[in-house]
Amino acid sequence: MSYRNKTYIAFASEDIKHYWLMKAWKQNEKIDFNFFNAHDLFEARDSSSPETIKRRLRERLNNTKQVIFLGSEDGRRKGGDGDSFLAYEIEVILELDLPIVIANLCQSRNIVMDNIPQPLIDQKHFNVSVSFQPKIIQYTLDNYVAGYAKSDLQGPHRYVGRIYDGLGI
Repeated sequence: MSYRNKTYIAFASEDIKHYWLMKAWKQNEKIDFNFFNAHDLFEARDSSSPETIKRRLRERLNNTKQVIFLGSEDGRRKGGDGDSFLAYEIEVILELDLPIVIANLCQSRNIVMDNIPQPLIDQKHFNVSVSFQPKIIQYTLDNYVAGYAKSDLQGPHRYVGRIYDGLGI
């Protein structure tokens, strides 16, 4: 198995503009946000067969140490429909037991159940919900993910307000 050092961004196709924004954050010198993007590793074209796309998604996820899920109603729907590529990604993420940061596109700092795919809820997968802002996402990648393997927590969690205050947001 390859070395897992990448961050996988999982999202519904309707939310792609937020993924592009994250890539812009990474390029901006004034924003302290960085991730090794698993999406850039293997190209999967729209014209590829579903089996090929799924194989490429699994390859990406096998190089992943953590996942940022762009939390939205579309993401919840597609991530739990059992049919879409996003549902397949969620299935593999659970299979590999990867830590998940749910970045709420609605900017909520709370757990928004309408943004979490049903399989994550059903399996009580430990995840952390944060607002869609670079500072709190980076903080979560640096802190939650590091302690994930040692944790016996289950289900969705969130950070208290003082964490956001400490980050100046």
